[in-house]
Amino acid sequence: MSLWTMDEAVAATGGRAQGDWSVDGISIDTRTLQSGDLFVALKAARDGHDFVALALASGAGAALVSHAPEGLDADAPLLIVDDVLAGLVALGRAARARCDARVVAVTGSVGKTSTKEMLARMLSDQGRIHAAVDSYNNHWGVPLTLARMPRDAEYAVIEIGMNHPGEIAPLAVQARPHVAMITNVAAVHLEAFNDVTGIAREKAAVLQGLEPGGVAVLNGDIAEADVLRDAATKLGVETLWFGVKAKQFSLLSAEIQGEETLAHASALGQEIEMHIQSLGAHFAMNALGALACITALGADLDKALRSLALWSPVKGRGAREEIHLGSGKILLLDDSYNANPTSIAAALEVLAATPGTGRKIAYLGDMKELGPNEVPLHTDLALLPAVHSIDQIHCIGPLIRHLHAALPDAKRGAWYQTSAEVLPDLAKQIETGDIVLAKGSLSMALAKIVDGIRNLGHGGPTSDISK
Repeated sequence: MSLWTMDEAVAATGGRAQGDWSVDGISIDTRTLQSGDLFVALKAARDGHDFVALALASGAGAALVSHAPEGLDADAPLLIVDDVLAGLVALGRAARARCDARVVAVTGSVGKTSTKEMLARMLSDQGRIHAAVDSYNNHWGVPLTLARMPRDAEYAVIEIGMNHPGEIAPLAVQARPHVAMITNVAAVHLEAFNDVTGIAREKAAVLQGLEPGGVAVLNGDIAEADVLRDAATKLGVETLWFGVKAKQFSLLSAEIQGEETLAHASALGQEIEMHIQSLGAHFAMNALGALACITALGADLDKALRSLALWSPVKGRGAREEIHLGSGKILLLDDSYNANPTSIAAALEVLAATPGTGRKIAYLGDMKELGPNEVPLHTDLALLPAVHSIDQIHCIGPLIRHLHAALPDAKRGAWYQTSAEVLPDLAKQIETGDIVLAKGSLSMALAKIVDGIRNLGHGGPTSDISK
């Protein structure tokens, strides 16, 4: 059965159809569009209407537009609405309404995407699962994820993010989760908030979207736990708490054993053992919260634990990769997708704890959206205990130059304005046996450095990666 028939899409959006069509998927990008997709002509850096003709020529089943672009055939398959984003939201609401899936929403300052992926992996062995792609967690990402949800899905995992106050509640109301998890609260997006307490209140707004009888899964270790507790109490929401300090889902220990993190915990009084194919206590903590979600959804905890052991981080989110270099190898820790003080501290702890005989090297980029305290937040990274166990730290960007200046001479690597400037020097800075971390905010493009390190193993010129 099609994802959307023409009549269903018209009924959902109140729009007007042209042509005769049905669609099997939804796309917002002609570069990744699949045959039979509904192309949504959103306005972002470019107006999606400029790409409708290309989308249809590439096999799109129809296009969601606010007007028929010039040059199309009179019977071109279109769904015409007053506002394209509002039309996408309407499709998402209708998809959510027609589906009986048990839904979990994940938000938090750090670890949303990894936790979402953990949940999707665990639930995939217990039913038909639908989950957000990549980090599709904003004002268009959430409705897009919902609009793509198959009508026969049994579980759905929706990631919800924010940059400014007032963004989470409307997205949560669209998702209507049965379980809402807040991974943590940290000093992120401080440009838009007065303090971390304000961030906690915004994260707690996800509870406003809970279905009747819904459950909040909350981190009991954070300083703002009382803010989350108050929000749940005011809404009359049942809570499950996870963390070292929590009694319901309590993390008892987490230690690195070879290439995995082995954690022991108590889940509602049941002793459990978690095997996680990545290093770091933060992964164990997020996994414990995810298991609390599994319990709240009514899924099987033991099956979930077995599935968890098969999960590994995705590209840019802590993925580990061996790069062959000469007669040896480099271990690359790709955490290049995003950065804030909490996640950099966790990533450096992972680098410091990773077993190996070679040097431990970090490439760190600017952390963005930290507000008036951005300079000390960068400088204070030099005080992290993990720095003592790292051999060299290279810095990329004007803000993290403050960390560069604060580092001990023996650990201070090079400083660069941009990631592209690093590439010609990689071959001189990295050698066989090294363990290398790349971490920075997305706009700093540390993925170029990651690709440059991969290219070392291919014997090619790293400067080509900057294009």
